[in-house]
Amino acid sequence: MGFRRRMLRAAAVVEVAVERVFHRGDLSRLLIEPYHGYATPDHLVVRGRVLAARDVDLIDGASRLANARQMMRMFATHEVANVTVASGNCTAISDAEGYFTLLLPRPDADVAGWVDVPVTIRPEQPVSGIVCPVLVTRPDARYVVISDIDDTMMHTGAWSMARNLWTSLTGSVVSRVVFPDAVRLIVELGDAGRNPVFFVSSSPWNFHAFLDEVFGRAGLPRAPKFLRDYGFGADQFLTGNHGDHKGSAIDRILAAHPGLPAVLIGDTGQQDATIYADAAVRHPGRIGRVILRTPGPGPDAMDLSEVERLRGLTVPVTLGPDFTDALAAVRIAVSDGV
Repeated sequence: MGFRRRMLRAAAVVEVAVERVFHRGDLSRLLIEPYHGYATPDHLVVRGRVLAARDVDLIDGASRLANARQMMRMFATHEVANVTVASGNCTAISDAEGYFTLLLPRPDADVAGWVDVPVTIRPEQPVSGIVCPVLVTRPDARYVVISDIDDTMMHTGAWSMARNLWTSLTGSVVSRVVFPDAVRLIVELGDAGRNPVFFVSSSPWNFHAFLDEVFGRAGLPRAPKFLRDYGFGADQFLTGNHGDHKGSAIDRILAAHPGLPAVLIGDTGQQDATIYADAAVRHPGRIGRVILRTPGPGPDAMDLSEVERLRGLTVPVTLGPDFTDALAAVRIAVSDGV
């Protein structure tokens, strides 16, 4: 048996064990976990996941151990495959990890902002109905904002695996620290909802509701997120990497907003400069600005080389330990009509 197969089997055993310890789902009652969707020129992209019904309260635990147990419960979901999900006449089938994507016709041109899409499971069940919010970009938008999360929006320590795991698994909705300057930057760039904001992270989809709560408490606007699927299946074991995931998300967001440039926000802890430079090569003229925080040990030689590559592609880059310079640069650009 090959290494990949052995790891896959071991991961499956761990996943089942965690579910037996923490899971309290009821397979006789299915629910839809809604994710924030977005719009393309032709469709509303409605996203979510079918799970067995259960209760997980987002609380500030009395201890790090209590917080860690709560985090483990977020992973102990019982996903349900091959379930028909519907909105009106549009249907989709949940995949092996319970995920589904519904493509609905885009509404009239005068509809913009958040649209609530009712979604049900067929045949309908008592707890199956839910509303999935979808962001329709305003016609007067000037650009899209695409931001990383870990060590860009909030402190994680992602440049260190041990620090990252400790922070992620022992934090709560109250204790997780969102950088105040990041909130100011996103609010300013969003311009009261005029410009759409998207968050991209390698955090698992199980953290979606947790991140929503943390961001809402900090004053960040509601925004679609592109997170990663860390499910284990017969043909899947953590496929792809951070760069592949983030680059693919940028591609999809830009494809959904033809003609609009993008402001990319990240940090130097996880090769964001390289990912963003590659995106600028794939999408000539579409990357209007790159903003990078320099956490932990700061940028290394590779980061600085990639920053110069971005600038060689005529992409303005601002980097520093905080977003003070970035905020000033954004305000100057806005006042100049850029």
